[in-house]
Amino acid sequence: MTDQRSTRLRDIVVISAGIIVIFTAVKYASDITVPFLLSLFIAVLAAAPVAWLKKKGLSPPIAIAAVLIVVVAVEILLGLMIGATVDSFTEALPGYQERLNGLSQGAVTWLAGRGIDLKETGIMSVLDPGAVMKFANSFVASLGKVLSNAALIMFTVLFMLIEASSIPAKLVAMSTDGSGSAARYLSKVADSVNHYMGIKALMSLATGLIVGIGVAIVGLDFAALWGFIAFLLNFVPTIGSILAAVPAVLLSLVQLGLFPTLIVIAIYLGANLLIGNVIEPAIMGRQIGLSTLVVFLSLVFWGWLLGPVGMFLSVPLTMAVKFAVDASDQTRWLAILLSPAPDDNGATRATVANENRSRDQG
Repeated sequence: MTDQRSTRLRDIVVISAGIIVIFTAVKYASDITVPFLLSLFIAVLAAAPVAWLKKKGLSPPIAIAAVLIVVVAVEILLGLMIGATVDSFTEALPGYQERLNGLSQGAVTWLAGRGIDLKETGIMSVLDPGAVMKFANSFVASLGKVLSNAALIMFTVLFMLIEASSIPAKLVAMSTDGSGSAARYLSKVADSVNHYMGIKALMSLATGLIVGIGVAIVGLDFAALWGFIAFLLNFVPTIGSILAAVPAVLLSLVQLGLFPTLIVIAIYLGANLLIGNVIEPAIMGRQIGLSTLVVFLSLVFWGWLLGPVGMFLSVPLTMAVKFAVDASDQTRWLAILLSPAPDDNGATRATVANENRSRDQG
């Protein structure tokens, strides 16, 4: 028993050390890994329309070329629209920050007159409304810097789509027993991630359009920027919508006043309640399989490791990690930790998935 515990502890230490080394290398080589992950994200989204065009009778080269043309056109359009908006917002940011700080100081003075002195509590040294506005600007500006490698990203996406059809055959050839069980499992993992990413992209696009058009009607400056941020951060469940709404709400408070700000809040709430709580669960079901705490920590971790790209890819990346560690008996405990609370019968979804996989392989 002691030897088994020692072996298990040794395996955990070795695996943990390996993970730390890998993440350190990813952090050090972020200039390469970030464009690659963004290319993988685009390739996953593009795989579905490519497959659809193939079913309609187009040859693979023509289908891939048609999808890539659309992707490039969308990227150019976003670059022109968001780039100009970010530049304008950067110029206006100091004035917004000054007015926002003035409002916050006025609120502090008003509360102090009623016996609530926030300065003595030290809260004002922590809360900086102007920093929230700066975060929104730096978030999109950093993402735009990544997108400046457009040629590299598009060529990587092209070769990924070309190679995608041959990957299943390669996995079968790599199988040691010739049964292709590993290939079937990886194919299911890829289909699951692809399904999630495709639906999430459509839901995020709908959220971004609703927010962008809604705040434009209200009269909020830089409506395209807030719609774009809502689109990106909608990839992060629950907390992403909050992070997207805060800077827009603060700007509305400075620019438009209290009543229009309430309308802006209602737009964000309505979009996220409709898309996130009604439409998306009805289409997707329980696809994530991650606990709420893990979703939040993954946002922080991947954001620190990879920057803005890591933030809005945090859930897909964590899902991929969970599927990877669930494939081995030695690392399945990590998949269980990443999973939500156990079901009523005491089994986690990771355990259920493992049982289903075992039956499929059998």
